Amino acid sequence: MIPFFFQNTKSGKKEPFQPKDPNSVSIYSCGPTVYNFAHIGNIRSFLFVDILRRSLLLGGYKLNQSMNITDIDDKIINESIKRNMSVEEFTKPWTEAFFQDLSTLHVQTLEHYPKATESIEDMVSLVETLQRNGLVYERDGNVYFSIQKFERYGELSNIDVSGMKSGVRYDADEYEKDDVRDFVLWKNQKTKEEKCWHTRIGTGRPGWHLECSAMIRKIYGTGIDIHTGGIDLLFPHHENEFAQTTGAYPNEEFVGTWLHCEHLLVDGEKMSKSKGNFYTLRDILEKGFEPRVVRYHLISAHYRSKLNFSLSKLDESKVALDRIQNTIYRLLDSTGLWDDVPKDWKEIEFVSSEIQKLNSDFLQALADDLNLPKALANLFELVRIVNQTLDQTLTESSKIFLKEALGLFVKMNALFAVFSFEKQKESLDGISEEWILEQISKRKLAKQNKDFATADQIRKELESKGILLADTKEGNTTWKKAQ
Repeated sequence: MIPFFFQNTKSGKKEPFQPKDPNSVSIYSCGPTVYNFAHIGNIRSFLFVDILRRSLLLGGYKLNQSMNITDIDDKIINESIKRNMSVEEFTKPWTEAFFQDLSTLHVQTLEHYPKATESIEDMVSLVETLQRNGLVYERDGNVYFSIQKFERYGELSNIDVSGMKSGVRYDADEYEKDDVRDFVLWKNQKTKEEKCWHTRIGTGRPGWHLECSAMIRKIYGTGIDIHTGGIDLLFPHHENEFAQTTGAYPNEEFVGTWLHCEHLLVDGEKMSKSKGNFYTLRDILEKGFEPRVVRYHLISAHYRSKLNFSLSKLDESKVALDRIQNTIYRLLDSTGLWDDVPKDWKEIEFVSSEIQKLNSDFLQALADDLNLPKALANLFELVRIVNQTLDQTLTESSKIFLKEALGLFVKMNALFAVFSFEKQKESLDGISEEWILEQISKRKLAKQNKDFATADQIRKELESKGILLADTKEGNTTWKKAQ
């Protein structure tokens, strides 16, 4: 197994990853609240989880991974009442839409997807344990966690609790950042329309923060190796998780490594419906972008860096992807290896020192806190040397080298999941996409050499075949079929 290093949010330091059991690494990720389609900021966080999973698998680890489905909270209850539907009826299509989005973006299936509504008994048990430990109190049928009685509150997010007001409470599932107050564990039923459960601690429903702690306990029975989520969840959600779980089980370590994915911006601004820059995955696909392009763009930046999303940057990602895909097709066409593409990266071995080094550098980039920009640099270096080899007369030794390079492309795609190794079907009235991309590459080279006559001739030839080109301000070229 490859040793990994992660930037642990709790310590603020890059630390060696030391799972309790390398044969069953336990990972829990905060999933969706299913009341609408996930927006692309959510999608980035879910893709980060996928990259973490794929990287650890490439590193030789075995995983036991979970992502929760929050199917009960204030928003869900309010919307279900407004539409005169049960909570189950309301959340079902949104839950299905979530899994459809994951499938569209080639996100691997995890071992567990616990639902909050299926874990109520585990939440009740956790509240009872906190009651026995003297960390909770009741007001008007609601049960609250008293942060003054838990000395380690603020340890995860490093928030200052010295100026907090004693006994000031929050009943809402979500509240403003940096506002430190006692949070609700169990909420009393306020109206007869509200979904509720009749339990030993009263009639009502769980508070949002309680849900994840209980589901982790339900699945793993103890603490976990890694907990992930968006940086917006660090406080108060994860801080409250840490408090209630550590308060209930003070002799156990709740989480070994906390990993948080940074915000996504749209055209340099925070995404919001009022600004008109709010996108779901479906919005993007309806604009004509392919799922592979969206996936590539959203994973291309380091997970701890803000990602600036824009439609023009999606165009750039398409150009980059087409360049790589064109190289893979060129390799397969030149070597005739279409039927010999490795099916399982675990069976691939490398003899060439150049390919061995690229493979090693690629894996080390992943092991270094999931450094995707470095991993991409290794991918583009592979593209460069493959094209360089294909530009020369092929010999037996170069064919062997290219076969290994193909194996490395397959292994890298176990992470990126955006490339194809199957023959392209003829389309566009007999014109293949591969041929179109070749013409675009030739036109770009002609423009670089200031041979504008040839560049214009290529553009006109494509137009005669119903293919329209569009040059972006960044110097890239996209194409579409004429209507």
